[in-house]
Amino acid sequence: MNAAENWICASSLWRYFTTHRLLPWVLSGTSLGDHLLEIGAGYGAATAYLNTQVPRVTSLEYNHNSVRKWKSLSSGTAAAVCGDASNLPFAGQTFTSALAILVLHHLKSTELQDQMFAEAFRVLRPGGIFVAFEIMESWFHRIGHIRSTFTPVAPHSVSPRLTAAGFSGISVDARRGTFRLAGIRPA
Repeated sequence: MNAAENWICASSLWRYFTTHRLLPWVLSGTSLGDHLLEIGAGYGAATAYLNTQVPRVTSLEYNHNSVRKWKSLSSGTAAAVCGDASNLPFAGQTFTSALAILVLHHLKSTELQDQMFAEAFRVLRPGGIFVAFEIMESWFHRIGHIRSTFTPVAPHSVSPRLTAAGFSGISVDARRGTFRLAGIRPA
């Protein structure tokens, strides 16, 4: 991520927006079960809210500095693990749900995105749900990602890609240059 992205993601404004606007929409109508994997936790903007929704949260973040800052801000009710979303360091069928907020476009290729879909499927228990929130391709988002990885995901590509990873019950809901997606690991 570039300096502007880091600044925004570490801000109290982003934490407020994530808690009061973003997550209520992204998670509406979703049953997360008892153990959520938060993929790409960043500075933990979503974690406190997620802890109110699920008995157990495990947060994964790629950047060591973000994990260190996340741990210093955390109430200590969730576990933070440093790792790669396309090669999850967890046993199969560990989680009842997995959530990725603005993670996919930071992976360097569509192949790594597909690998992340497959990894999310692997670590979910049967009946578990994968939910993600993403931004769409636009000049505005391209500018915001100068000196950063930006591999946008086209909403129309999601269903076949999640199906290839094994998911069913796939949904995609677009809204104002963003979209949420969800898929279920069949029971």
